[in-house]
This record gives sequence, C-alpha cells and structure tokens, in this order.
Amino acid sequence: MTKHLTIVTHPLVQHKLTLMRQKDTSTAGFRQLLREISMLLAYEITRDLPLTMRGIETPLVEMESPVLKGKKLALISILRAGNGLLDGVLELIPSARVGFIGLYRDEKTLKPVQYYFKVPEGLDSRRVIAVDPMLATGNSSVAAIDLLKKAGATDISFMCLLAAPEGVKRMHEAHPDVPIVTAALDKRLNDVGYILPGLGDAGDRMFGTK
Repeated sequence: MTKHLTIVTHPLVQHKLTLMRQKDTSTAGFRQLLREISMLLAYEITRDLPLTMRGIETPLVEMESPVLKGKKLALISILRAGNGLLDGVLELIPSARVGFIGLYRDEKTLKPVQYYFKVPEGLDSRRVIAVDPMLATGNSSVAAIDLLKKAGATDISFMCLLAAPEGVKRMHEAHPDVPIVTAALDKRLNDVGYILPGLGDAGDRMFGTK
C-alpha cells in the first residue's frame, strides 16, 4: 500500500472477489457480488471525507454531532462496466451527484475512444470519485481523469475492482494526484491488454453479453 495505491484486504472483499473470478459464476451472481464489493470499497475510499458539527436533538438530549461537510460527492461512472460499481456506491451515498463518461477501447490500438460525457456542475468544489471495475492498460482511466480535470475537478479519487501494475504505473505517471483504491493488484496484462489472472471482461460478465 502506498499513498497513491490502496489495496483493500478486508476478508469480505477478498472472499467476494474470489467468487467473482470463478468462470462459472452466473451473470446474476457476478452482478450481485460487484454491487456488494463496491459498497465495501466505497467505505475505504470515503474514509477521509471532511466533517463538520451540527446541533441535533436525540430523544433524550441536545448535542453537537458530526455530519458531512461541503457539497455532495460526485460519482462518475466510466461506461459501461462502471455502472456495476456505481450502483453499490449509491446504496451507501444516495445523495451523491452522478455523471457518466462513455469510453470504449479500440481493440487494435488499445486506445480509448470517447462517445459520451455528462457530469454534474461544480466539480471544482466537490469530491469526485471515478469508478471502473478494471484498471488494465490505464489508457481509458487516464483519458477519463483528463476529461474530469478539464471539467474543473481538482479532488479526484479512482475506485476499481482489479488493477494491473501497468495500469497503476500509467495512472501514476499521468495523474500522481489521483489516489487509487482497489481490491487487488494482479500480476500483469496479457498480449491483448486483459488483466491476468483477472476475471475476464467485467462488462460482458455483468451484462451477460458474451
């Protein structure tokens, strides 16, 4: 674990990840596990959210009690697979603003191609969490963070299910100010840019498209 990369080693996270890696896990099971694990990862990535004190009344007394400070969070899903993580985070933070970045990977060049961009206003004063299950080559993630910074975001974190060393290195070189939270750092990429040992294509497994 470094300041730039946090690997969540909690037993529940690791257990659920093992179930997701298995090739015979059903589409419904994969989707449910992704939702559950995203809530646990969200717990870690929001650990340092700023708080302020507010006066409230309990059934017995008045007291000063902590509440979240500042504007609501902005959650940014990198389509399409990011939606699987987004759903779980929204369970935990239902008041968050939500945005979407549409990118797909050109299978020949492995470079990202943008097809959609819609994010909340005021990103310059919000904590922004970008979500995408797989940090493989890092090209799509870097492109997404580039777009968020151009839209004004200055406080950005990135949450993924799995990361490859190549993707972490690429992200760190391009955006050293963006911390990464993941459930596992796998061994490497194969010759077509998939994470090994990985779990296959997260989008296809989540939506049953292959």
